[in-house]
Amino acid sequence: MKDTLARATAEGGRIRAIAVVGTALVESARRRHGTFPVATAALGRAMMGAALLAAASLKAPDRLTLRLLGDGPIGAVIADADAEGGVRGYVQNPHVALPIKANGKLDVGRAVGQGNIVLSRSMGDAQPYTTTAPLVSGEIGDDIASYLLTSEQVPSAVALGVLLRRTGTVQSAGGLLLQVLPGGEEFAQELAERVEALGPISSRAVHVAGSDGLLHDLLQGFSDVRVAPPDPLSLRCTCSRGRASRSLLLLGPEALGELIDDGSAELRCHFCGRTYRYGQAQLERLRADAKKAVRP
Repeated sequence: MKDTLARATAEGGRIRAIAVVGTALVESARRRHGTFPVATAALGRAMMGAALLAAASLKAPDRLTLRLLGDGPIGAVIADADAEGGVRGYVQNPHVALPIKANGKLDVGRAVGQGNIVLSRSMGDAQPYTTTAPLVSGEIGDDIASYLLTSEQVPSAVALGVLLRRTGTVQSAGGLLLQVLPGGEEFAQELAERVEALGPISSRAVHVAGSDGLLHDLLQGFSDVRVAPPDPLSLRCTCSRGRASRSLLLLGPEALGELIDDGSAELRCHFCGRTYRYGQAQLERLRADAKKAVRP
């Protein structure tokens, strides 16, 4: 099944729903970062959540970054998404092992811990707009729903899930975002009950025909249901050698001189693991550019 994101409305636009199935991209992220199971679950949920939030609030070429900054053992969980289906992410400490909870599920809440959820939107050339709210559980779906209510005053239901095989590989990953828009308050309780009745979203993603199938199941029986054709979703990193060079330039001539004395430098992208290496001659050219930039 391909990774896709689908959007839908119902009841004359008073209900908005977005669904995502992202099994392949979460598995790719797991392999790339070598995450242990609880970190895989946290990273996958964050990536699904970022994709949903981006679809709900962005237009190309804007980007959104979701940061879960808790005091749990996996440290920061970062996910980044754009309005065109590109998603990436990483966890600060991918090699964390925790006991399974009594209900047999991975303890994502304990892994993330207490702290803040921080959402940044980069729109065009404007400075990123950042808002913060407390983490309420560390389970990520609840935290995003609480953020949307407290920071943006939008009542929302968020379901995120990652199902792993015994080997630790990703069997399925998916998410749902439901929002009751002005005039649709009467549907809030029924929607919450329907989300509960669907069961774990990661398991549901295995048994339906893609993200649009999730929406058809969820909204069955409502009036004026309109499900748009799904869009592709993919693991996509925006790093490049040019971006890496610009980061080095920001260090300034003095710091670049120290790197030249060391003989080489390398920058590694946290999101995709790609490494950009610079020899002495390349660093010399960067230092010359940095000196030009600071001249009065």
